Amino acid sequence: MSFSRSDFAVEAHDLVKIYGDDVTGVRALDGVSVGFARGEFTAIMGPSGSGKSTLLHCLAGLDAPTSGRVVVGGTDITALSDRQLTAVRRDRIGFVFQAFNLLPQLTAERNITLPLDLAGRPVDRERFAHVVGVLGLGDRLSHRPGELSGGQQQRVALARALVSRPEVVFADEPTGNLDSRSGDEVLRFLRTSVRELGQTVVMVTHDPEAAARADRVVMVGDGRIVADLYEPRPDALRAHRSQVGVR
Repeated sequence: MSFSRSDFAVEAHDLVKIYGDDVTGVRALDGVSVGFARGEFTAIMGPSGSGKSTLLHCLAGLDAPTSGRVVVGGTDITALSDRQLTAVRRDRIGFVFQAFNLLPQLTAERNITLPLDLAGRPVDRERFAHVVGVLGLGDRLSHRPGELSGGQQQRVALARALVSRPEVVFADEPTGNLDSRSGDEVLRFLRTSVRELGQTVVMVTHDPEAAARADRVVMVGDGRIVADLYEPRPDALRAHRSQVGVR
């Protein structure tokens, strides 16, 4: 399968990822081709070992596919040198981890601006103020992570991913370490970042309730895409994943 559309923020073309050798290795991705539209919120679902996290990491340039291509904003990142790929990840890709990955000794504001500071890039204060306002962090900027709730810490991590105006934000189980109230809060702000900031978001989740907050759900099973659903509902996702063996 091959495609080319200028409105894709990120594309995968025939991605294969094998861990180990070709004979006895694990084929985590088996020829995946998929595009993610600009300004759209997509959830990737699948059981443990389905390849969903491997797909996310390859799309974000955190893992290299065995074969195939990943294109971010028109740039084939699989053809880049390590130095060039580092620059793309820093300047054009945002990533939100399940474990927050905040530095405990820094304030929320310093955690948000840290990637820009390390890159020697000036902080766009207008963009910073907009992102902080959208995420409701204005009165928490002087607090350190230990003084914030889990939901607030994840919002800081989301602000850090958004402040540099990336082509796409990837989120790996962003509600996995949160209680239901905090998780709902983070999902609401992911939705808001798409609606009010025009952001492209691709999120891995195992939760049908979380996935239903997205515009689209891509289901992965055995390293392949087994379903592609728009305007998903939790009950429909549960029924569909049972039909295709995604549990």
